[in-house]
Amino acid sequence: MSVAQSAPLVIDVTGINKHFGEKHVVKDLSLQVREGEIFGFLGPNGSGKTTSIRMLCGLLTPDSGHGTCLGLDVLRESTAIKRQVGYMTQKFSLWDDLTIAENLDFVARMFGMKNRRDVVDQALEELGLTTRRNQLAGTLSGGWKQRLALASCLLHHPKLLLLDEPTAGVDPKARRDFWEEIHRLSAAGITVLVSTHYMDEAERCHRLAYIAYGTLLALGTAEEVVASQGLHTREISGSGLLGLGESLRQLPGVDLVASFGATLHVSGKEEARLEASLQAVLQGTALKMAVVPASLEDAFIYLMQGSQDQFQG
Repeated sequence: MSVAQSAPLVIDVTGINKHFGEKHVVKDLSLQVREGEIFGFLGPNGSGKTTSIRMLCGLLTPDSGHGTCLGLDVLRESTAIKRQVGYMTQKFSLWDDLTIAENLDFVARMFGMKNRRDVVDQALEELGLTTRRNQLAGTLSGGWKQRLALASCLLHHPKLLLLDEPTAGVDPKARRDFWEEIHRLSAAGITVLVSTHYMDEAERCHRLAYIAYGTLLALGTAEEVVASQGLHTREISGSGLLGLGESLRQLPGVDLVASFGATLHVSGKEEARLEASLQAVLQGTALKMAVVPASLEDAFIYLMQGSQDQFQG
């Protein structure tokens, strides 16, 4: 799953920086995003993901650096960029005491759109909201609120869509349906920037950026991000795993221990040391060990484990 390298660049920035007071929240960010690409941002809370995305989309002006978004200068033409961006916030930000149709009509009016009724009817149809058009937004479930929020973002036909943890708090089916819609929009040429903590969603992105406390640490497809960490992983299964993780973390060659359902994933950079340490500990026990490929979640936890919040303390 990838976007053609011949697709035009929608975002092309180099050395982007942002400070809030004495805090350097985004450090020398450089990346490119192509038309129709679904580009995911991963990282710990407070790591600069949302600030980075907002700078790329004209919602926040960088302190320094240079580059373009939609052919416009990110430092000097942020206002013009904003007009072509749809922004879906993590928190539902429409009006609970208006119906679905009234919410969309209000947003269309704010954009100064002509033929508002036709625009709203089209949005209701495309997002499967027609039968609920007269339902108050405040009575909707999380999944339907999410669908309404997306419809409002698309009313002005943006070329770039910014989604800030868009599926937080919705059920798995609603998340799956939402991502089907995002891929439909991508296929239509809309570029999507999305921040997420869900690994299954990250794997649905064409490419990923891992940002930790302002610094870009990994960039590429999910497979490339995993490969870049050079982890070798063993899966430990069987009865008696409770409390084993902490002792495994102390072993030579073990860089990461993470619970995966009823198993443990134990990973390390040096495969021979990892294997020898685990063989010695598991010998004579009923536990089983199997070689498994490192997952995106393994890589994510490893990266998070190695990053440090410079603002703590």
